[in-house]
Amino acid sequence: METKRRTFLKVGALGALALAAGGGIYRYIHPSPLGRFVLDGEAKAAIDAIVPAMLAGALPDDPGARGAAVAATTVRVHQAILGLPLAAQKEVQDLFGLLSLAPARRLLAGVSGGWAGASAEQVAVFLHDWRFHRLGMLQSAYHALHDLIIGSWYADPSSWAAIGYPGPMKELA
Repeated sequence: METKRRTFLKVGALGALALAAGGGIYRYIHPSPLGRFVLDGEAKAAIDAIVPAMLAGALPDDPGARGAAVAATTVRVHQAILGLPLAAQKEVQDLFGLLSLAPARRLLAGVSGGWAGASAEQVAVFLHDWRFHRLGMLQSAYHALHDLIIGSWYADPSSWAAIGYPGPMKELA
């Protein structure tokens, strides 16, 4: 029997629909409980790689101070995520889960190997692509990462002097 292209495409589409339906039924029968965000090794490596690219120009030039600033910002990003509602924490966890999977990381972010070995150029290209992507979902993911990292950076009083922010107003007695 000869397999035609049209038949092959139909079988592929039906298989994809069957897998999607099966996954939907499984999720409906076995709902995953909402849990707190867990900053595991690959998620931490992703944040550690994204922070310098997102804060290019704002981080200290000294390598030691730069590393300390990235580590402190990663801690503040984790704290900011833990301050989100559980449903939002699950979405962020799903995002980092996706960025941790090698095939998804390669396809969606263009980063081969792990995040720890990603070059600054690779991460900058990935962020630029997501920022201006035609899919709104990837743009939303970029903006979530942007807001978490930039907000965590400027939440630290040590970063205020660089932008001329004197801090909150003092109460007058």
